[in-house]
Amino acid sequence: MKKTLYVSDLDGTLLDRDSWLSDETIAILNELIDSGNVNFTIATARTPATVVEIMEPLKLRLPLVVMNGAATWDNEARRFVSASTMNAETVRKVCGIFEDYGLRPLVYRKAGDRIAVHHYGDLSSQEEYFVSERENLELKDLFLNDINYKDTSDDALLIFAMNEYLLLKSIHNKVVKGCDCSSVCYHDIFDVSSGLMETYAPGTSKAVAVQKLAREIGAERIVVFGDNRNDIPMMQIADYAVAPENAVEEVKAVANEIIEPNYMHSVARFIRRDCECGK
Repeated sequence: MKKTLYVSDLDGTLLDRDSWLSDETIAILNELIDSGNVNFTIATARTPATVVEIMEPLKLRLPLVVMNGAATWDNEARRFVSASTMNAETVRKVCGIFEDYGLRPLVYRKAGDRIAVHHYGDLSSQEEYFVSERENLELKDLFLNDINYKDTSDDALLIFAMNEYLLLKSIHNKVVKGCDCSSVCYHDIFDVSSGLMETYAPGTSKAVAVQKLAREIGAERIVVFGDNRNDIPMMQIADYAVAPENAVEEVKAVANEIIEPNYMHSVARFIRRDCECGK
């Protein structure tokens, strides 16, 4: 069997309905990783601050692709392996476009091996809930009343917003046309009327990060798993792309195979089956 790199998205894909790894998924993946024949990692929009605890039960040997490819993270050493940041001018321009719509995004900055999140003014209802769940995380510091939130050195990893999808889509279109950056806008998997918008340094994507990792480990084959629009680029560059049944239709359209829903431990089961077929 060709040396294969398996890469899975987290929410809606590898994780269960409660956004955690199921006991069966942990058992299957750890057995496969311990065998020495399986190269597995994840590619997620999440930051290290929330990934650390979720991935703790897995015996991962490879760096984790986080923040949609803006960084890679060593979960055992608790440090960034690599990071791509935006320049100060881009941050100000993107934030300025948001302000034209009466909004202010959250600006995520790299602070050593921690994340500093800056914001000023009102948060959307989705953002308030999002922030409340992240107030006391080990690797994240929140600065939510920072009038200088958009003034930065070249250290911003991510500009993030949660709001009505159609509103964010309008902002996204202007950002893509007027700013030197990479940006994605997609529906919330739990509420399709809500959206998420993420802006990164130019050339940032899960696809680019996954290809780089594959080259580094000498993988001859890439198999990826995803459920939402931000997973499409890495699915398009993969040798084999897999979507759970709960994936959005656009993702299913580019997948080579549709498997059981995420809460059926389907990613881990697929990898085990794929390895057995390749023996």
